[in-house]
Amino acid sequence: MSSKKRTPSASTGHRAGIVALLCLLALAVAAPDGLAARKKQRRQPRKSQVDDKRVYLIHADRLHYDQWQNSDAQVLNGKVQFRHQGATLHCDSAHFYEASNSFEAFGNVKMFQGDTLSLFSDYAFYDGNDQLAIARKNVKLKNRHTTLFTDSLNYDRLYDNAYFFEGGKLVDGSTTLTSDWGEYNTKTKRAVFNFNVKMRDKDFYLEGDTLYYDTQTSMAEISGPTNITSGGSKIYSERGFYDTKREMARLMDRSVLRDGARTLVGDSIYYGGKNALSKAFRNVVYTDTLNKNMLKCEYGEYNESTGYAMCTDRAVCIDFSQKDTLYLHADTLKLFTFNINTDSVYRCVHAYYHVRAYRLDLQGVCDSLVYNQLDSCMTMYRDPIVWNNNQQLLGERIDVFMRDSTVDHAHVIKQAFSVQQLRDSVHFNQVSSDEMYAFFVNGDIRETQAQGNVLIAYHFEDDADSSLICLNSQETTEMRMYMDKKKLQRVWTPKSSGVLYPMNQIPPDKGELPGFAWFDYVRPLHKDDIFDWRPKKAGTELKSDDRPEAPRQRISPSAPAMAAANASPAAAVVPAEAAKAAATVVDGLPVDAATQLPLSLPANE
Repeated sequence: MSSKKRTPSASTGHRAGIVALLCLLALAVAAPDGLAARKKQRRQPRKSQVDDKRVYLIHADRLHYDQWQNSDAQVLNGKVQFRHQGATLHCDSAHFYEASNSFEAFGNVKMFQGDTLSLFSDYAFYDGNDQLAIARKNVKLKNRHTTLFTDSLNYDRLYDNAYFFEGGKLVDGSTTLTSDWGEYNTKTKRAVFNFNVKMRDKDFYLEGDTLYYDTQTSMAEISGPTNITSGGSKIYSERGFYDTKREMARLMDRSVLRDGARTLVGDSIYYGGKNALSKAFRNVVYTDTLNKNMLKCEYGEYNESTGYAMCTDRAVCIDFSQKDTLYLHADTLKLFTFNINTDSVYRCVHAYYHVRAYRLDLQGVCDSLVYNQLDSCMTMYRDPIVWNNNQQLLGERIDVFMRDSTVDHAHVIKQAFSVQQLRDSVHFNQVSSDEMYAFFVNGDIRETQAQGNVLIAYHFEDDADSSLICLNSQETTEMRMYMDKKKLQRVWTPKSSGVLYPMNQIPPDKGELPGFAWFDYVRPLHKDDIFDWRPKKAGTELKSDDRPEAPRQRISPSAPAMAAANASPAAAVVPAEAAKAAATVVDGLPVDAATQLPLSLPANE
């Protein structure tokens, strides 16, 4: 049997071409995936570089190993330089522990982080895993305009905190802070100082236990007992804030502000500086030990540059310069200083409204009061009343003149009325007049004067048993009474008329003078009673008797006056009768042409 030799046909070659084409297509499809994979493999090392925490040795003049002394370290000498996550470190020599990702640096250690932070020291240990630098000896950390000096510093780069614990000094411009322990955050620019804290700046000095300081705002936060000296002022506080640039403070927890002999205490105090207003809130106490007086209130203000002070809300002024302390209350008390910082400086005190004063031997009430240091005069306005033991004095206005903090003399102006309550508490000695004067020697009254329309209702007593004998009802133009050791010595009056009435024959209209009233229900009873305002009963208030001024009118001179004006110089001397004839007439009253004042008044006036 013969065998046939098979030859490749056309169909076989066609299948081979199709297979080759498919292989090419498969390669074409697989090629982009392979390229992407290669690109992905190339990016991976770049990502690992970003997260790389390794410390890199950049340069050293000499590198060697010391197997016997430190087998784990590479010993580096000469211009050593490291790099770690944005920071570079330079030193003279180092021990590089590559396995633990750390190194020790010796001599002229310098670390730079960006262009704002630098660290200098004689020795440093750096841990790359914790990003912690431990610097020792002659350490200086500089962050922009702030520099921290110490001998022991731990700098945590992860949280931007620098800690010192063997004493440190922070210099921020003109401000210097020192303490035994502290920390400084290079990101927030806030520092904390503890133990033996001292802060200096120009005229400012602070000593305390704990202090927080912001180098950006120059604001110091006080925590714990702290003493501050600013110019002539001294401040004690245990909690508050102090602006070292503007010398302003916000103090809490019963802080104390001292300025020479003056002291201000309050639950909270806002100190505005030398040229601004200072304020105090709640339980405010202002004490002047030099002048021996005190102010208390719930809210107060004080301006150191102008000498202005104000207090309100249960305001009370306390004077302890005398044997007995005087307490004075008003809705508002104000102090004004004139010619401050000169030899002619003086002050003026305004008290308004509902003024009430208490001292053991003296009490008083009025609507408002003014004390002027220039003439040492205290003026009581609007229904003033003063009590001294069993005596009551009132008028439209009372002026009290002081000398060396004691009363020198007093002047009661208009509707003056003096009342003395007798021992039986039923009868009263009374004197009323247009004006009254009282003169004192060493605080004791020596003389009183009553002037103008004087009315007297005075009881005479039996020397044996002090019983009342009669009533003297008298009218006069003036009366003077002379006292010695608070006892009446003699009385002087000009020619007057009077009547003596036995006690059982006193007419009903003679026992009490017109306008008599005993205001014991208004009188302050003790120092705490000054806050309880009790007005007079309706109808008993004093009403001003000021005469109304005549309306201003244009006055035309009369014919005789014109003739006198046109007369020759020889006739310049005019007799009194002619001068009176030259007067004009307004509303039926003769008025002097020159002064425009009435020449006479109708009889009923």
